[in-house]
Amino acid sequence: MAIMSSRLIRHQICKEELKKLGAKVLDIQGIMFYVKFILNDSVKLSYIYHLNPDNTYFLERVKPYSMAIGEYDTEEDIVDTIRVDHEQFQNAMNSKNFVSFIEIDNKISKLVRIFEDLYLYYNIDTDDLTLLNDGVYNMLEIIKGIQSRSERVYYKKDPDILKDDINF
Repeated sequence: MAIMSSRLIRHQICKEELKKLGAKVLDIQGIMFYVKFILNDSVKLSYIYHLNPDNTYFLERVKPYSMAIGEYDTEEDIVDTIRVDHEQFQNAMNSKNFVSFIEIDNKISKLVRIFEDLYLYYNIDTDDLTLLNDGVYNMLEIIKGIQSRSERVYYKKDPDILKDDINF
């Protein structure tokens, strides 16, 4: 008779919690996990998390756009984070601007990769770096302005990053 480790038992419980939310969970060799939701015909919400060598977990959202979410100590923390994120996306889908939001986020994600190619492949002048930095600062100011004149629609959790004192 096989004895399951406490980690495997906790993982099974977490997989069941995700399935209750409507997710399909794929186990990739016991160290990487793919979590997939189908929110509607055109919107899929997917995550990958994996076990790090120090027994923490790294979570990233891969659809509808890629974004590293963070490192967590337990799978229960992963489930809680996915639960809130899933709920927030379901709420955001009620917006008539949801598709535009996703398109802009995909462009921003692509911009990060373009910027990386810029500095990995080219020797950038200091003045050009200043120009880029000023552009990023201006974008942050635009986002903060939009936040200040927009109605908040989700209150179960405060934003992780977008706070009144955010700076680069």
